[in-house]
Amino acid sequence: MTDTRNDPAAAFAELNRMLLGDAAGKLGTGALPDFAEMMKQLSAGFAADGGHWLELNNRYYREHLELWHSCMNPQDGQPPPPPPADRRFRAPEWQEPYYSYLAHSYLLSARWLEEMAAAARSKLDEHPGRKLDFYTRQMIDSMSPANFPWTNPEAIKLAAATEGESISRGLKNLAADIDRGLVSMTDETAFEVGRNLAITPGAVVFENDFMQLLQYAPLTAEVHARPLVMIPPCINKYYILDLQPDNSFVRHAITAGHTVFMVSWRNMPAEMGHATWDDYLEQGVMRALAVAQEITGAEQVNALGFCVGGTLLASALAVLRARGENPVASLTLLTTMLDFSDTGELSVFIDETYVATRETEFAQGGVLRGRELALTFASLRANDLIWPYVVNNYLKGRTPEAFDLLYWNSDSTNLPGVMYRYYLRNTYLENKLRIPGKLTMCGMPVDLGRVDMPAYLLAAREDHIVPWRTAYASTGLLGGQLQFVLAASGHIAGVINPAARNKRNFWTRDTLDPQADAWLEGATSVPGSWWTHWINWLENHGGGQTTAPAAAGSAAHPPLEPAPGRYVKDKKA
Repeated sequence: MTDTRNDPAAAFAELNRMLLGDAAGKLGTGALPDFAEMMKQLSAGFAADGGHWLELNNRYYREHLELWHSCMNPQDGQPPPPPPADRRFRAPEWQEPYYSYLAHSYLLSARWLEEMAAAARSKLDEHPGRKLDFYTRQMIDSMSPANFPWTNPEAIKLAAATEGESISRGLKNLAADIDRGLVSMTDETAFEVGRNLAITPGAVVFENDFMQLLQYAPLTAEVHARPLVMIPPCINKYYILDLQPDNSFVRHAITAGHTVFMVSWRNMPAEMGHATWDDYLEQGVMRALAVAQEITGAEQVNALGFCVGGTLLASALAVLRARGENPVASLTLLTTMLDFSDTGELSVFIDETYVATRETEFAQGGVLRGRELALTFASLRANDLIWPYVVNNYLKGRTPEAFDLLYWNSDSTNLPGVMYRYYLRNTYLENKLRIPGKLTMCGMPVDLGRVDMPAYLLAAREDHIVPWRTAYASTGLLGGQLQFVLAASGHIAGVINPAARNKRNFWTRDTLDPQADAWLEGATSVPGSWWTHWINWLENHGGGQTTAPAAAGSAAHPPLEPAPGRYVKDKKA
């Protein structure tokens, strides 16, 4: 990095160079638009309708001239355009004529590009059309004048006021993020797993090469006879369900008298790159269920799966039912896909070419870096999860605010390449899990219809990772008595909605409908969190009351170390 001390202009130039060079390569994977792909799709869409393309461009040209005139020649009697409603341009610095023109010109260009893409999309098939929508939005988001040092008046004013110190700090922030490979979304120094995150008391009572199993200490004198086993997503750390005491889903369940066991997936090293989907079922999910049974002596447990953890759990239960085993009394699935007919915006990335490439890449093992998935998910909401932090951290040299959920969001987990390619091919691409007998797992044909215990299915209405209608499709696959609930908000905020805060709402209905939208039309909106509703449902499957255990584990499974355990603290990239 060039030494730019005492030279703000040089610092600005260096920051601009790094943003367009080093950062674009090392922080922008999955975030920057694929310009070649976008132009290919636009060209294909307009090939059959050149007249409409010409009309759009002529109108844009006229509107741009009018904008230039109103911004640069206000003395002619034409009032300047009003301040943009867009939150990126609300600061008073953007009202100066030149910067007002930049903001309005950008918004005008964004609308033009959106109209061009919409017109082209009508001539394309579904998958190319979705890719065009995605890359168009990525281009629009990335090209905002707020994102660059020389066109952001707030950053320029701050640099002048601090005599270049803000840019110096921004360069340091950018260099640090390039080293770690992720844009910082929160103050990393504010949190630590085991200190102020994942601090619910408990112990590790089992571990193998795939996971540690935690048992939490009771908070009530009596507990339900059947323990509750939680299977979190294996692409993230488990503590999304146990952030801090006031927003811990784990603590909420314990307070309601449930003995909670939690799977803490291992952050996979390179030597585990050959581990398979079946290994995750046998050594992860099924082993956790069995150990919980052995420790508590319960004939059955209640089980909960979140996101891909729910896909793993449902698959494992289908295997167990095929073997004639029935260890689970009730099933809870949180924002989980079992039918992958519509995978939402993630479908942009996953096609035959992508899957074949990953299959070749992981043919000899290796691991998928959690950082790559984190960047991919962030790119789906780049205008919320990438560019505001570029502006705050680098252009203004500030430290992002402390936010536990975003700290967790950046603490990802590596996956075995062999397991990942199986998951991509058989679920996302070919959607085989929904078809009875189409897949064989752990030597058994899988039929989700045989997963026939009562089930509570939660979706989130604004979920961009598991579209709620896709989650609703599980009601047509599972064989038991089903309760479907729709939470407000998105994939994470819809799930982590503490009952004590009494925020948002959820929709519920006693009966199902073949169509998701028809179900919603007849559903009732209930204020507050779905957590209380779920606890009331789960109480019916608790199996009666028994004295709370005096200590974690058993003679066969003694405590190995205090919660949260070693696996969750492993941050290897």
